[in-house]
Amino acid sequence: MELRQLRYFLAVVEEANFTRAAAVLHVAQPGVSAQIRQLERELGQPLLDRSGRSVTVTAAGAAVLPYARAALAAVDGIRQTADEFAGLLRGRVTIGLVSGAATHEYDVASVLADFHDDHPHVEIALTEDTSDRMLAAVREGRLDIALAGLAEDTPPQGVTWQIVVDEPLAAMVAADDQLVASAEGAAIPLTALADRPLISLPRGTGLRAVLERACAQAGFTPRIAFEAAAPDLLVQLAARGLGVAVFPAPGAEAAAALGLRTLAFDEPRPRGRIGLAWREDGPSGPAAQAFLGRLRAALAAPRSVQDPPVTV
Repeated sequence: MELRQLRYFLAVVEEANFTRAAAVLHVAQPGVSAQIRQLERELGQPLLDRSGRSVTVTAAGAAVLPYARAALAAVDGIRQTADEFAGLLRGRVTIGLVSGAATHEYDVASVLADFHDDHPHVEIALTEDTSDRMLAAVREGRLDIALAGLAEDTPPQGVTWQIVVDEPLAAMVAADDQLVASAEGAAIPLTALADRPLISLPRGTGLRAVLERACAQAGFTPRIAFEAAAPDLLVQLAARGLGVAVFPAPGAEAAAALGLRTLAFDEPRPRGRIGLAWREDGPSGPAAQAFLGRLRAALAAPRSVQDPPVTV
């Protein structure tokens, strides 16, 4: 039995797919399949059920799984201990970013680059996904850290976070939209959007959840006509008159460049928040712990917008 076989087995279990596991491991898919078949022959039991669309563990595989994880954790612990004596930081850090976060005002790319320069032996894996999936991955230990949109006021069980952005949402509409005339320079009630086609981020994002919850509290279900993960696309769709884009108020400058008008909402104003999230008991390894400390310091001062945006 080889450690490589155990790593391949765990990767397939976590990805529920041989091809995705091979991509995560940076090896060819046939090699993953061959090593796991060899492990199954050695143990005399099938560990994976390959009959469905997704690969699942058999009863024997489920029984073996915690021992495989413990064995690999023990080996990683040995390496970490040796590295600590040598003053060397090694390991792997898995980070999730909400779409567009890397180009936001906080410069995540520079933090990543500086950390890599300081610790070249640490492998950094970066991914973009919806906030819901990333927070679940942090809770389950599949991600060390996530920069995600927050829909709730408190973290889910097993997760803690640091707020890095807290800003009000606003409506962004074409200059000739009737909402502009009806607002007359004042904030609009959220109910003004009840019968309007809306442009929003996809389900699973923090901003989408905030919008849906605020509309429900106002007594209506939002009519989402278009959704996109890229913020720039949202304002472009609104600029073509395809609906009202609901987006954080600080996006007003970019919206104005496309000829859009930004309208504030009456109180209680829905707010969009982004947080740095990690497991409540901390990341699993010293590399992830060190990188989390670097990120927390870089994002220590949350950007908070309190005043309503001016109707432009």
